Amino acid sequence: MLQKLSVRNYALIRELDLSFDNGLTIITGETGAGKSILLGALSLILGSRADSAVLLDREEKCIVEGYFKIDEYDLREVFSENDLDYESPAIFRREVTPGGKSRAFINDTPVTISVMKDIGDKLIDIHSQHQSLMLNSSVFQLNIIDSFAGTGTLRARYREAYDEYRRLRKEYDLLKEKADRNKADLEYHQFLHNQLTEANLRAGEQDELEQEQEILEHAEEVKQALLNISSLLSGDNKSVLSMIREVKSTAGRISHFLPPKLDLTERLSSILIELDDLAAETDKLSRNTEADPGRLPVITARLDLIYTLIRKHRVKDLNDLISRQEELSGLLRSIASGDERLEELEKLLGSSQNTLSGLADEMSEKRTSSLPGIENRITELLKQLGMPNARFRIIIAKARDYTPYGNDEADFLFSANRQTEPENIAKVASGGELSRVMLSLKSLLTQSRNLPTIIFDEIDSGVSGEVADKVGRILEGMGRYMQVINITHLPQVAARGKKHFHVYKEDSGDSTITRIRLLSSSERVLEVARLLSGSEVTEISIKNARELIRSDSKTNE
Repeated sequence: MLQKLSVRNYALIRELDLSFDNGLTIITGETGAGKSILLGALSLILGSRADSAVLLDREEKCIVEGYFKIDEYDLREVFSENDLDYESPAIFRREVTPGGKSRAFINDTPVTISVMKDIGDKLIDIHSQHQSLMLNSSVFQLNIIDSFAGTGTLRARYREAYDEYRRLRKEYDLLKEKADRNKADLEYHQFLHNQLTEANLRAGEQDELEQEQEILEHAEEVKQALLNISSLLSGDNKSVLSMIREVKSTAGRISHFLPPKLDLTERLSSILIELDDLAAETDKLSRNTEADPGRLPVITARLDLIYTLIRKHRVKDLNDLISRQEELSGLLRSIASGDERLEELEKLLGSSQNTLSGLADEMSEKRTSSLPGIENRITELLKQLGMPNARFRIIIAKARDYTPYGNDEADFLFSANRQTEPENIAKVASGGELSRVMLSLKSLLTQSRNLPTIIFDEIDSGVSGEVADKVGRILEGMGRYMQVINITHLPQVAARGKKHFHVYKEDSGDSTITRIRLLSSSERVLEVARLLSGSEVTEISIKNARELIRSDSKTNE
């Protein structure tokens, strides 16, 4: 229940503090005084969008706060799900800065606008005149039926099953699409993989083959060079080794005359060892280097295969080609495992759809069984509202597919005349008729839906006289179950309020601002008299206002 509303720097409102009680609260005021502005400010803390255009003073921020009594409405879990402190009253605050930025808070904790709206929708239902157009929305109609049929728990179970079904369906469709694409190329991928597998590729093989190919292609040249090196190092003629041995021998004869640290003999011995080893390796390599006409074509063919595969797969070298082979192996395994997951998903989908179908059918049965009660009650209320020949019918048909609301589509049918069969309400009902149907539906909902507050913005437009009195009685009756705030211009409705606020404009310097005040008993009489007679209040209208208020007070008793 809304206990308090505080507004600062919003539209034409400079500063406003209102306190509300349970029961029926009336708000009146001349056209253009700012009654709708009040609803606009309230809508900010219920999650509506805002920008700097709402600021009265463009140099200051706008602040709207609402205090809600929530301890009777089973909202603890909702607060917990959103990591919010559960306190009563819960304080909803919205701030709009001159730069156009908006911030939202619940119990001083920052929240997103969507969270504020989600929780706000559980606290207040604001019915404006354009909301009557929602009567043609199947979702809105199903919500009406479900509230009366009491499908809340069942609908929650269905929504969980629906979300799971949608999750499985999405996974299945994506995997099936991928599997179809893969299978279309499966033969080609398998061919590529087989080709690489048959090639029996080995890391480092390309470098080894290229080196061996280089040697074989220049075998004679290499062999001759190696023989020359071997001959120069250790040949029979004056070789490098024989000359160094001679040098070593000569150095040995004079070593005792030389400085010890020169160590000439030892150094020459090290050189001889190294050259002996080099000569042996060169001789061995020269003997092993032979032109092999049979080996070179084998190497060339192997390298041609590797080069061809590298170009075909558009990779840089043999290592990348081996990586591509592993990639193809993984793809083929994925296709195989994808088929297994698809089979598993088909079974899960079948089971999920059976659960979904069972819950949808159960919900349809509850909805269908509730229709006569809804139709009779709405028809009776419409008769009370001055439509004695009105008929209201509801048709439920199967939807083409499952939706978040079940497998049903609803259609509200209406006829105001005895000779006309009921048709789709949006096509045949006038604006005034739509308002009366909506009022009847909302009246019906108050007894079946645990909603703290409902606000009507001139739900009674287009009616007068006895019908206006009936509207007042219905609103008053709704106030026994919940908090009802009604913006009205009808004296018959205004007289039934427990509390009465008056909205008016006031010139302040070079600007006009909106103000609102709670009327005393005497002021309330004058306001109802104004509604009865217009701008000029007469003694007769004051007398009639007193009688109207007194009559309604007796009815309340």
